[in-house]
Amino acid sequence: MKTVLYISLLLLGVIAYRGNSKKEVETRAETQFEKAIQDSIIYNFVFVGCNRVERSDQTNKAATNTSSANIAVLQHIFKEVSVLKRKPELFFFLGDLVYAESTTQLLNSQLSAWVQQYKDTAFSNISQSGIELVAVPGNHEMLYWADHNVPGHDEWPLKGATQIWMQYMAPYMPADREHVKSPDSVNNQMTFAFTRANIGFVVMNTDTYNAPTQQNPWGLEGQIPTPWIINKVQEYQKDPSIDHVFVLGHKPYYINCQGETGHDGLPEGPVLWPKLEESRVVAMLSAHVHDYQRMQPNDTGTYQIIAGNGGSEGPATFFGYSHINIWSNGEVELISKGFDKGNPYYQAMPGSPTTVRDSTILSWEKNTNPYMSCQ
Repeated sequence: MKTVLYISLLLLGVIAYRGNSKKEVETRAETQFEKAIQDSIIYNFVFVGCNRVERSDQTNKAATNTSSANIAVLQHIFKEVSVLKRKPELFFFLGDLVYAESTTQLLNSQLSAWVQQYKDTAFSNISQSGIELVAVPGNHEMLYWADHNVPGHDEWPLKGATQIWMQYMAPYMPADREHVKSPDSVNNQMTFAFTRANIGFVVMNTDTYNAPTQQNPWGLEGQIPTPWIINKVQEYQKDPSIDHVFVLGHKPYYINCQGETGHDGLPEGPVLWPKLEESRVVAMLSAHVHDYQRMQPNDTGTYQIIAGNGGSEGPATFFGYSHINIWSNGEVELISKGFDKGNPYYQAMPGSPTTVRDSTILSWEKNTNPYMSCQ
């Protein structure tokens, strides 16, 4: 389809050449080509997570402010996304917006400062851009750190975190979303689903609050409502008006091609992923790991894409954001853009232009352009 458009525009350029300079014709053809490409994209959305600074940098004025966000990188991403030629309709922020992971008082002050910063037009125009922000909580918003002498556990559900998140972030959750309503659901308002164009989105809170019990006196994080999620995915898969389904959450199912549970990955266990593939979900989009990764864990089918390179210190070789274009010919195009990390990580890098670091068509068959091979 893209080739046909390009050839057509070249022909238009040849016809228009008469009476115009070569430069004028080339400029006109380029503009028409860009417009044709934009008109062929049905929908476009951006996703990224993990922008908070390190624990030791929460009071470092060179790195952050009261929000505990990596402000240099956040501003870079916000400013750039808001002026993209093909403006995205949605911006998913996949958790760890702030450091918190402590008390409700700290979570309250940091989220309040983050929202003020998001709205500050002197910082960026993202809040006035018309792009719909969808905020997803991460472990740093939902949990607290403590050593309770339990092997393998140093994070625990923070009572009251849900209420604080909803106080500040409810305006950045779709008003038309469907969410879990059963009485035994966990943090039902923050696991939800909605549709846009011909796309179904299922968003998970992967770090839920569960009250302490005799067996788990400190509570247990991450008990996601798996049956509800599976039912919603299957419902979207059967809907003739929906061609593509994405599942999103802070924690990924696969990391470096290995299934992970607990703190590192999705706490749900080995139930969800086979159902995602059975329903031909395009991809699970996550963060948590401070890296960019794209993989097909079973060598074909559903993708796991980790976009945790939003500014937090870690193994990522570049900071940036990823976006997906839904084309009118049915193709799903992934583009990851980035710029070099600073040294230290919170240092602005004005001399590093944003470039495409990964791009591919998310085909259901084995991807001929693997970023990370799992086989």
